[in-house]
Amino acid sequence: MNSEKQMNNPFIDHDFDKEHLWHPYTSMHNPLPAYGVVSAEGVELTLDNGMKLIDGTSSWWACVHGYSHPNIVSAMQQQTAQLSHVMFGGLTHRPAVELARILVDMTSERLTKVFLADSGSIAVEVAMKMALQYWQGRDKPNKQKILTVKSGYHGDTFAAMSVCDPEGGMHTMFGELVTEQLFAPAPTSRFAESFDAKELLPISNMFEDNHQQIAAVLIEPIMQGAGGMRFYHPEYLSALRKLCDKYDVLLILDEIATGFGRTGKLFGYEHANIEADILCLGKALTGGYISLAATMCSDEVAEGVSDSPAGVFMHGPTFMGNPLACTAAIASLELINQQKWQNQVAHIESQLRAELADAVNYTHVVDVRVLGAVGVLEMSSTLNTAELQQQFVDLGVWIRPFSNLIYIMPPYTISSEQLTQLTRAMKKVASQLTLPSHRSQFISHG
Repeated sequence: MNSEKQMNNPFIDHDFDKEHLWHPYTSMHNPLPAYGVVSAEGVELTLDNGMKLIDGTSSWWACVHGYSHPNIVSAMQQQTAQLSHVMFGGLTHRPAVELARILVDMTSERLTKVFLADSGSIAVEVAMKMALQYWQGRDKPNKQKILTVKSGYHGDTFAAMSVCDPEGGMHTMFGELVTEQLFAPAPTSRFAESFDAKELLPISNMFEDNHQQIAAVLIEPIMQGAGGMRFYHPEYLSALRKLCDKYDVLLILDEIATGFGRTGKLFGYEHANIEADILCLGKALTGGYISLAATMCSDEVAEGVSDSPAGVFMHGPTFMGNPLACTAAIASLELINQQKWQNQVAHIESQLRAELADAVNYTHVVDVRVLGAVGVLEMSSTLNTAELQQQFVDLGVWIRPFSNLIYIMPPYTISSEQLTQLTRAMKKVASQLTLPSHRSQFISHG
């Protein structure tokens, strides 16, 4: 079958898929159902059976402008015809230079250096390597530990796994191969409520006791994503910055999920009015059209890395600075810089608050929370993902629950009517659930 026929043929061999393709977090014994998608436009996915679903997840939080946006598609088509890929070692190109210029301009003043990687997990790996190499260049090679908080998630590669939640993550599966890091309790003061300064005592004590071996603190600003969709108080983030300054520790902010407007600010750190020493970006960086990530750092970090015994930064992915991905990112960030996202996200937040509020009265809903373009129903126990997934598809929406959470993070371009369809589906499924009465160990309290 030639490529044109393949593109025009909606048939998907689901039996072959089930037998041979490994999907995320799925067993090959009894894999979760995989629904066939043949096209997508706006905020709708079209399945191979002709059904259309309103996407409530932005394809894992990345497609903030929706699908088939003409600006991004056109830019990528032109770039594909001109230069789709070239190695970044010893060569450079306009898309990489222009993207770096945009990122330096739109992030905080301290962040001046840009490392372009190919996925969010790798951006985190790069950030951690930068921190360790920095201290080698500053004659403090004993600073090799990363301090983070529980209920966090930073990716599935080995270094990234080591800073994910030690109980809910993958530490137990891979034993000593996962580097032992330092974990403080997760922040507990909720975003819009009063801040309890006492919650800083455990992490403050960890700084005092371990600062000579701590290279960096790594945290997701304001919203802990895959660790439980928890929204914590900006004062906690402000205090972390001060502790890092006091004890000579770098601050790494993982904005892969929170960056580019998702929490109501362009970046999550803006809620606390702080700056990172190292910043990780991904997901919405390209509008979700192709994989790309960036790790940014300050001049001081870059100089420390360059002063290390190696003399160079020891990382260089094959697809680093890929021209096609950089072009998609430029087009996506041009849309972000038009500032339409601010009104879009504010409207989504207002509508989510109004339409989800009464779900707190449902038998198995223990919390309802909204921040920016994120809406969460926390349930009393772990959910059956496959069962609920089918219920949502039957309702014409794509909402993918995990653990004990029913949540949405829709594209910013969603209409009020489409958003209402999502919230109605969330509430209908949540109201009809039959769950154990006891609370699950996975429950978050953010």
